[in-house]
Amino acid sequence: MKMEDVIISPTATEKTMIQSQTENKLTFIVSRKATKKQIKEDVEKQFNVKVEKINVLYTKRGKKAVIKLAPEFNAEEIGERIGIY
Repeated sequence: MKMEDVIISPTATEKTMIQSQTENKLTFIVSRKATKKQIKEDVEKQFNVKVEKINVLYTKRGKKAVIKLAPEFNAEEIGERIGIY
């Protein structure tokens, strides 16, 4: 799978906004075929951050990845940079 095919879109809901402010997490809809390792590599490469942990959920909209960033990076700042706020 190509790296540019892993992340489909960022998700912006009230819950994800709170998570980015309090827990330093970002949420993305990702390809159903993507593994946690591929998701981590793609996020680190695209946004120049370090990923601490990834949780994956399957929803009606597809596969959702909740990504916790390392403490030295700010999820709100990254969210502003990619346009979800």
